[in-house]
Amino acid sequence: MRRSALLLLLILSLPVAMWANSSNVVFQNSGGKIVVGAGNSLQLRNSTLTSFTGLNGLTSTGILGTVNFSTGTMMSGGSLANGGSFLSGGSFSISGNGANGMATGVLFSGSFVGPVSWVGTYDPAGRHGLGNWTYVLSGTVSGTLSNGAHATGGTLQFTFDVPNGQQFSKNVRLNQGVTTVTVPEPSTLGLLGTGLLGLAGLVRRKLKS
Repeated sequence: MRRSALLLLLILSLPVAMWANSSNVVFQNSGGKIVVGAGNSLQLRNSTLTSFTGLNGLTSTGILGTVNFSTGTMMSGGSLANGGSFLSGGSFSISGNGANGMATGVLFSGSFVGPVSWVGTYDPAGRHGLGNWTYVLSGTVSGTLSNGAHATGGTLQFTFDVPNGQQFSKNVRLNQGVTTVTVPEPSTLGLLGTGLLGLAGLVRRKLKS
């Protein structure tokens, strides 16, 4: 009975170690529909997950899944057209579709921590002199990876381009997004694995005696 329980513990620790071969897991996405919600909150729907880096430092690319989020409401004094900040909360999720070795289902699920920055910059020379606005959404997320590991200190940056001198509107599409989440350090998991193996040896000797 003890041996079975120990083997189960060792098996459950393996997926965490796989995620943690790199302390940072990086997701990249593009496209998707932007919806303006209550309180000038922003919702990104069905943006395409295009790149994943993390497992042993390897990168997978292609149509790998989707990225969706919903911010908190905008703080007073800010505007979607000129910039401001959103309150913490909302939701943030990344899902895989099984393509190119990617897992199927939710890869990361969490919410925004602290204020989320929304900065608008106008370039009059952009778009061949027609001018364009660029908006950058940046903030921190906290949540859980598909293996159950809690990921803290996750940072994200999403860039939106609006051509022809127009400011932000409900028809804007995402240009590119990058989300980096921090997983348990490899050294910590190495110590965990060493401890589990040591425990296995002790149990084995006791069973023999």
